[in-house]
Amino acid sequence: MGSHGIKDQVAIVGAGCTRFGEHWDKGPDDLLIESSNEALASAGVGKHDIDAFWLGTAMSGMSGMTVARPLQLENKPVTRVENFCATGSEALRGAAYAVASGAYDIAMAIGVEKVKDSGYQGLVGASKTPTDGTGRTLTAAAMFAMCAPAYGKKYGVDDAQMRDVLAHISWKNHYNGARNPRAQFRKEVTTEAICASPIMAGDLRVFDCSGVADGSAAVIVVRAEDASKYTDKPVYVKGLSFVAGNASGNADPDYDYTAFPEIEAAGRDAYAQAGVTDPRRELAMAEVHDCFTPAELLIMEDLGFAERGGAWKEVLAGTYDLRGDLPINPDGGLKSFGHPVGASGLRMLFEAWLQLRKEAPPERQIDTDRTLALTHNLGGYPGEMVSFVGIVGSEKD
Repeated sequence: MGSHGIKDQVAIVGAGCTRFGEHWDKGPDDLLIESSNEALASAGVGKHDIDAFWLGTAMSGMSGMTVARPLQLENKPVTRVENFCATGSEALRGAAYAVASGAYDIAMAIGVEKVKDSGYQGLVGASKTPTDGTGRTLTAAAMFAMCAPAYGKKYGVDDAQMRDVLAHISWKNHYNGARNPRAQFRKEVTTEAICASPIMAGDLRVFDCSGVADGSAAVIVVRAEDASKYTDKPVYVKGLSFVAGNASGNADPDYDYTAFPEIEAAGRDAYAQAGVTDPRRELAMAEVHDCFTPAELLIMEDLGFAERGGAWKEVLAGTYDLRGDLPINPDGGLKSFGHPVGASGLRMLFEAWLQLRKEAPPERQIDTDRTLALTHNLGGYPGEMVSFVGIVGSEKD
């Protein structure tokens, strides 16, 4: 890839995040005001100090006025972006690159989605109704369900072992979410309950699928040399990579549903930008897009957290648990937070902000000397997706 990156040119100096959940009493205005006010307070600035805003939302607004109206901004540029489930991360990319270019001194990225009282059950409204007979007829759960038996067949994991692997991923994320007051689902779930829950598609069960939630998150970015004006614990952008697939996987007879090439490519590019050569041992934590448990399993290998065909063993060994060698989704992930599309990427970054600054609650604060964190989004389905990978760090090289 041809990206040169902006390593250590931009710093995150403020961050905020609402509780995710069924906010029947709140609209998108209320949610984005809450997250942005928390971010502004943490940076010690007011809304009028922000030079420019980037809004990530898929369904909760169609222009920059979605932010300008509730925040009552005056003569401020607000850019609205959407890129499937990587929408919040896309807002971060826009704000960070704008600051790195010198166009603005301080910018804010806000992600918000209000969907619970709209009958939302998936990324409806993001694409036109197919009229030529080529539209997909499978649900998202069905598409990702195909990954589990394909992986098992390729790497010799029988059905019983695969069920244990997927159940452990779900158990881990619920365990972490139970310790996070901002999570939608704050209850531990046993592996027995997970395995006995109703089937959704293939062998995917209710507890293998992320929920739907309302929520918002926001961050403030400045040039790295200005970070000390706002905080004594900035978090520096090390790499931001985005890949849009060409949707050829489903038409490719060689595509076997055991890897997501777009994620591997985005990870490779982000590592090159950040100077990371061994992510398994250099990262303190990772927030990945666990829309379904088989997705998290494959993502671990796509991002180099395990060798091909080896992630399932690492899952069962506890490598990715909260107290494991590389905690994945220490905040509970999509599994515990649900997935308000525009907010999820920035929610992940909020967790990285807390963990790297040693400000997460003690019961889930990661104890490590490592100073790098990764956030990842995918949008779409196996064989046709977009992928974002971002790396941030608490120290400037």
